[in-house]
Amino acid sequence: MPFGLTAGQTQAWKEHGNGRKLLNELFAKYNFQTLSALNTGTQMGGWYRKEIKSPEDFKGLKMRLGGGVFGESMAKLGVVAQNMPAGEVYQALEKGTLDAVEFVGPYDDEKLGYNKVAKYYYYGAWWEGGADLEFFINNKALAKLSPENQAIVRAAAAVAYNDGTSKYLALNPISLKRMVGSGTQLKPFPKAVVEAGFKSAQEVYAEHSAKEPTFKKIFEDMRAFQRDQILWNRISELPFLQTMASVKI
Repeated sequence: MPFGLTAGQTQAWKEHGNGRKLLNELFAKYNFQTLSALNTGTQMGGWYRKEIKSPEDFKGLKMRLGGGVFGESMAKLGVVAQNMPAGEVYQALEKGTLDAVEFVGPYDDEKLGYNKVAKYYYYGAWWEGGADLEFFINNKALAKLSPENQAIVRAAAAVAYNDGTSKYLALNPISLKRMVGSGTQLKPFPKAVVEAGFKSAQEVYAEHSAKEPTFKKIFEDMRAFQRDQILWNRISELPFLQTMASVKI
């Protein structure tokens, strides 16, 4: 979700905050619960045939992107969403029938060959600070399992989460270096673009909160957790990462 939690924060909210409890209360209406499957970590801002210099460059931009609150907030910026399978994007970008694509990150994007048909690769994406994938588990089916087998299911999910999440961390920089070395132009989104994205996302959250009490309840709990995380990160990971980015190792 735009301006949401990072991978580590998401997992902390779900497992040691109210996240898992609140989400499963919602999902119980549909007879399932969830376990974390993996998190891709902070994703990239996508591939573009032309540079993005201001918020106005999003107006009329035909872009393959995800839906939900992300799609709604991008629509407010003027993006024309194109929901198509990842396998069809390459040809659409190559022909110019698609202007941009947002998918995952270097590892997945390189495999799909987007770097061969779009010149500019943007970072600083605000819409997926930590894209979370979940296992959906039927409540009735789970209840039929023995306590031992239920524990096995949960343990297997935990192993899958750790393996998948750490794999993205390990493989993304390798792919990124390879693509930049072959001509990909890596660019940050301008500050004005990020600020416009924040404004549009806030409008979407306010609209949903006003009409959907469950959305408001979960969203406000997540935001409260996030505020504490931001406070902590200001004196922990953020200065450490900034230091490590400035020294030669």
